[in-house]
Amino acid sequence: MHRRRQLTTMLAAAALTATLTQATGGGPASAADPAPGVADLTKDIDQVLSASNLVVARAGVVVKSAATGEQLYAQDAGKIFLPASNTKLLTSAAAVDTLGLDYRFTTSVLGTGRKAGSALTGDLYLKGTGDPTMLAADYDALAAKVAGAGVKLVTGRLVADDTWFDDVRLGTDWAWDDEPYYYAAQISALTAAPDTDYDAGSVIVSVAPGAAAGAPAKVTTTPETDYVKIENHATTGAETDVVVNRVHGTNTVVITGTVADTYDEWVAVNDPTGYAASLFRKALAKHGVRLLGPTTRGAAPEGAKALATRESMPLSQLLVPFLKLSNNMHAEILTKAMGRKVSGKGTWDAGLAVTTVFAKANRVKNVRLRDGSGLSRLDGVTPGELTDYLIALRAKPWFSTWYDALPIAGNADRFTGGTLRSRMAGTAAANNVHAKTGSLTSVSGLSGYVTSADGEPLVFSIITNNYLTGNPKPAVEDAIAVRLAQFKRDTPVDTPAQLRTATPAGAEDTGLECSWLKPTPC
Repeated sequence: MHRRRQLTTMLAAAALTATLTQATGGGPASAADPAPGVADLTKDIDQVLSASNLVVARAGVVVKSAATGEQLYAQDAGKIFLPASNTKLLTSAAAVDTLGLDYRFTTSVLGTGRKAGSALTGDLYLKGTGDPTMLAADYDALAAKVAGAGVKLVTGRLVADDTWFDDVRLGTDWAWDDEPYYYAAQISALTAAPDTDYDAGSVIVSVAPGAAAGAPAKVTTTPETDYVKIENHATTGAETDVVVNRVHGTNTVVITGTVADTYDEWVAVNDPTGYAASLFRKALAKHGVRLLGPTTRGAAPEGAKALATRESMPLSQLLVPFLKLSNNMHAEILTKAMGRKVSGKGTWDAGLAVTTVFAKANRVKNVRLRDGSGLSRLDGVTPGELTDYLIALRAKPWFSTWYDALPIAGNADRFTGGTLRSRMAGTAAANNVHAKTGSLTSVSGLSGYVTSADGEPLVFSIITNNYLTGNPKPAVEDAIAVRLAQFKRDTPVDTPAQLRTATPAGAEDTGLECSWLKPTPC
C-alpha cells in the first residue's frame, strides 16, 4: 500500500510539472521529438536570445502556426511584458470591430438665433467629435461654407464645443517631460494637425538661417498661427544645433542655438480646442465673416442649425497613417470614440473598457490597459496570449483591411512599409512580415504575421523589457523574423539568417518609435 501511494504521488507530481511547463511557456509537455526544422528553429532563436545585453533583461518570444495554433517556440510566453506600441494591435482592432470600417468623424458649424439678411443674430458653434485629420485647410473650407450660406456678420460668440470627449487631455501615467512633444499631444474632440501625417494637436516650428552669420534665425509655423507664441533666441551659424522647447503648461515656444540649414520640430500645443477655434476664427475673417463676440467654450444647444459639416476619411483609410506611422493620437482618439459609442462617455476609462472586453473575447485573458497607444509604462500583456489574439483576428470579416494597414518589412514606401520600411530589406522577410513595432526607453517589441518558406502562415510576438545596452530591433527582432520567413518544418536551414545585423541608418536606439523622430528616418 505504501509503494502504491508513493507511485501515485510521483505520477501526480509529474502531471503537475507538465501542466506548469505548458502554462509558463516552456514548450509542449509531449516527449515526442520535434521535426528537424522545428528543432533547428529553436536552436537559432536560442542563439539570438543568448546575446549578452539580454542577460540582465527580459525577453518574451512566442511563435505559433496561424493555421493550427501549434506552438513552435516559446520563452516566457505567459509572463506580463510592457508592450509599448504593440498595444495598438489591441486598440486598432477593437476600434474597427466597435466603430466599423466606415466610421467617420464629423466636424460641424452650427448657428443659433435668427438670420436677418447676411447677419446671424446669435452664436456660432464649432462642434468636433475628435477628427484627427482636420487641417487648417479644412477649417478654412468650413468657413468658406459659412460665408457661402450668406452669413457675413455674427452678432454673438464663437463657441468651441469639444464636449463629445471629456476634458482630460493627457493619458494616465504619461511622463510629464513628454508633454511638449507631438507624440504625447493633448487629446480633445476639437483639434488640428499640421500635415497629412495627421499628428493631431501639434504644430510644426521651422527654424531657418538669416541673411548673414550671427543674424537672428527666421521662424515660421505650419499652419500659420499666433496661438503659439515664439521666443526666438536662435542665430545663424556654421552648423545647426537648435533646441525648440515649449514651456510647460503654456504655448510659449523658446528657440535657442544656431542654425545653418532649415530645421523643423513638431511641437504639441497646449489646449487643442483653443488651437482649432483660433484657426477657424482666422479663416472666417479671411472669408469675410465678422464675429462681434469673443471665443468661448460650451455645448451646442438642441435645435442649433447646421451651416457646414465636414466628414473625415473612413476608419478603413485612417488605419494606414495610424498603424504604419504608429500614431499615438489616433489610438487615444479612437479609444475615447469607442467609449462614446458604447457607453455615451468619451473618456479613457469607458474606451479602455471596450478594448479590454474585445481583447478578452479574443483570447487575451491577462491584460492591463492604461491608454490606447502604449505610452503608459503600466500597460501589460503576455506574448503568448498576443499570438493567440493575432490568430483569432484572422477570422474577422475586416481582417484583410486591418492586416494591410500593418507596417510591412523592407518596403521603402513610407505609407506601405511604415515603421518597418528600413528593416529586413533584401531578406526573405521583406514584403512578407506584417507586424506592429513598439519602442520606449528599454522596451522594444515586434508582433505580427509572417509566411514561412513552406508557405505556412505563422504568428509571432517578440517583446524585450529592461535592456540597458544595445538595440534589440536588428539583432533580435529582425533576426528572428527573417529566420521565421526561412523556416521549413522538415528541413533545417542550410544558411541561417544573419543573426546579428547592423542598425538601419537613422534607426538608432533612441527609445522611441522611428516614425516619432521627425523628419522620420523610417
